[in-house]
Amino acid sequence: MKELRHLINITDLSVDEIYDLVKVAEDIIDNPEKYQDKCARKKLATLFFEPSTRTRLSFTAAMMELGGNVLGFDQAASSSTAKGESVSDTIVMASCYADIIAMRHPKEGAPFVAASHAGVPIINAGDGGHFHPTQTLTDLLTIHKKFGRFDNLTIGLCGDLKFGRTVHSLIEAMLRYKDIKFVMISPEELDLPDYMKEQLDDAGVEWKEMRSLDEAIPELDVLYMTRVQKERFFNEEDYIRLKDSFILQKKMLTPAKKEMIVMHPLPRVNEISVDVDDDPRAAYFFQALMGKYIRMALILFMLGVK
Repeated sequence: MKELRHLINITDLSVDEIYDLVKVAEDIIDNPEKYQDKCARKKLATLFFEPSTRTRLSFTAAMMELGGNVLGFDQAASSSTAKGESVSDTIVMASCYADIIAMRHPKEGAPFVAASHAGVPIINAGDGGHFHPTQTLTDLLTIHKKFGRFDNLTIGLCGDLKFGRTVHSLIEAMLRYKDIKFVMISPEELDLPDYMKEQLDDAGVEWKEMRSLDEAIPELDVLYMTRVQKERFFNEEDYIRLKDSFILQKKMLTPAKKEMIVMHPLPRVNEISVDVDDDPRAAYFFQALMGKYIRMALILFMLGVK
């Protein structure tokens, strides 16, 4: 019997596998009719123990455009978790009804536990402040569509670098490419965790911390904005004090490179002003669209569909 393949962290995929996924996603964009029945009679279970809009809807849209069906729940309160059912029991049960599972959970490590009990492939759709590999695949497809490469880029990461799972996953992915530089822009309280800084040092990657977004912008190829996440704070006073630490406004892009792109995993709150939306460098809604295509490619890959 073939061993099940799960995606818990972006590093579960090799560089070659990521490139293949990106190329398939790009082919789906160009030739959607080739893929419309690839997952006919297949079922995806979306088990979302934490609220989500883009990730859940893009997984749903991805499976539907492949000709498959979707079942699941969008909050823990509407599942048997509210009655005290364990994650492992929920996963065993869902494995009876679906061919593949996309799971989001507020607790770090929950998808790893799920994978150890699953009878079908598990895709981590975000676990607390830990990992979010499908958002990273979305980010990589966006970068590849805009630049045609993954190497020789200076990436600015701005906002919540402490709890930001999208930031952590993107760093781990980009560490495997050549000539990547990182600029970390955050208030001191939301600095990148020490274990991530150690990963950067161990990889020999050039990186630095800055407290000014204005000063960082001119050197960047990619500006990756993140919101300060209220749900990760134990103290609301700290959240209120830090939530508007960095707000990108259109006038701040004047010294930026013409080919620079502004990315954001969304949802945004105040960290990107709406006047940035019509700037040609604003790529965050395009990025959201790319999420559907890369998840289509990933579902095919995880199910072993040629």
